[in-house]
Amino acid sequence: MPSFKIDLSTAVVFVATAPEPKMVNKKTGERAVDRETGADLSTVGLLISDEGEGNLYQVTVPEPSIPEGLVPGMPVGVVGLKARDWENEFNGQKRHGISFRATALRTGA
Repeated sequence: MPSFKIDLSTAVVFVATAPEPKMVNKKTGERAVDRETGADLSTVGLLISDEGEGNLYQVTVPEPSIPEGLVPGMPVGVVGLKARDWENEFNGQKRHGISFRATALRTGA
């Protein structure tokens, strides 16, 4: 499915939740990895505020591109944020949504 770039040029972005490992299978402990680089992936909660509206997004980022010491409330810059719609079927039920992925996070935004 295609992905779409998200323009954050006028937005303010804060860490809402610290990075956590993204799992493929929580029971086995299998980590999600970037298909191109093989880097482990983590999920970070980001509060993105723009034009008087704030929203919380769970964003997947390759671990080598996440600065150390991110804590809730810290302003960050987001590099290469994209949205992609997804759909799957699990136990006979269709599910769908939008996933968010960034190339990197930067401190001192």
